[in-house]
Amino acid sequence: VVGIGKDEFFLASDATPIIEYTDQVIYLEDEEICHIRRGKELKIVNLHNVEKKHTIEQVTLSLGQIEKGGYPHFMIKEIMDQPACMMDCMRGRINVEASNIVLSAIIDNKDKLLSARRFIIVACGTSWHAGLIGKHLIESFCRIPVEVEYASEFRYRNPVVSEDDVVIAISQSGETADTLAAVELAKQKGAFIYGICNAIGASIPRATHTGSYIHVGPEIGVASTKAFTGQVAVLTMLALTLAREKGTIDEDTFRTVLKEFSRIPEQMQQVLTLNDKIAELSKIFTYAHNFIYLGRGYSYPVALEGALKLKEISYIHAEGYPAAEMKHGPIALIDAEMPVVVLATKNRLYEKVLSNVQEIKARKGRVIALITEGDTVMPGIADFCIELPDLPECLTPLISTLPLQLLAYHIAVCKGLDVDQPRNLAKSVTVE
Repeated sequence: VVGIGKDEFFLASDATPIIEYTDQVIYLEDEEICHIRRGKELKIVNLHNVEKKHTIEQVTLSLGQIEKGGYPHFMIKEIMDQPACMMDCMRGRINVEASNIVLSAIIDNKDKLLSARRFIIVACGTSWHAGLIGKHLIESFCRIPVEVEYASEFRYRNPVVSEDDVVIAISQSGETADTLAAVELAKQKGAFIYGICNAIGASIPRATHTGSYIHVGPEIGVASTKAFTGQVAVLTMLALTLAREKGTIDEDTFRTVLKEFSRIPEQMQQVLTLNDKIAELSKIFTYAHNFIYLGRGYSYPVALEGALKLKEISYIHAEGYPAAEMKHGPIALIDAEMPVVVLATKNRLYEKVLSNVQEIKARKGRVIALITEGDTVMPGIADFCIELPDLPECLTPLISTLPLQLLAYHIAVCKGLDVDQPRNLAKSVTVE
């Protein structure tokens, strides 16, 4: 992106670093060259030296959005911002009184989306974990098969993609190189492309046929937090809207889930009051060398995401597993030195997860359990319990991920690490 100031220009990978100096920007397309000269007008040409027209766009970011606002790190600010971000994501889209969700991308492309033979979700890192939750939501509500692919793998094999497929590309920055390449490959094969991004005007939104922005504001911390919950929220709205259009969800279920979904910001606020408790808990595990995260159903991708957060900022080795897979190998690792985080909120698989926790305790493992408030069984077994509000199972990832973000953050802070800029990582992976 090129920033246009008064008698000056700025260059950056996105608009965030230059908003302090100008809100006028130009986004370059692939294979374009920008010629900047002091005191002269900007000139853009392609590789054949043919001059290209360019449009100056105004960035809607404000300087306050990219400041810490009194917090010690951007990451904790962005974790704490999630209730407000969720309201921004829902604004203009959710109408509880009318029992309606409005996504303009679905209104404008309803026939293409409803006639899809299958959905293919392509993403990297945290966005891939959001995609796994999206798969569960779309298959459960819409009864359409969904595949979730790492964009880096998808682009380098010969995937079977047809004109009946809808490819959903998920990227916070909208600049992820592998995801952008996967989009171009799918377009060549005739698929319809739906983008889910945060950065307005980025490459992926420009390359896709349609899509939805998550509207959670700029995310400065390298470890993604509010972008993850924003992506899951948009996928939830997408699944509910398509299901209603297809007639694969009954009206009572739709209204119940929509009502609970609209309350997510206040539920998030309630969970964030646990910050001090989690900060104290994190001191116990600062010197752990390994962690295991377990979950089932909608909670399995949250376990993966929790493990990734811990790896990214605390440099502690952590693995996320479906809880039932524990007996297929990982149980061999469990001893008194192995902390295990178990997502054990009340759902149809609760008894099975309870059994897993009992097996961990029988092998001297230390268990941190995320439970539904009012649970009287798990506190008698697990070493530490974090209570969460009671929600429909499909909405629990929006809440249960918050304590895992806080746990990773506080462990990293206790270790004296740079939380916002962990070693070897970049915010936007724009190269291979």
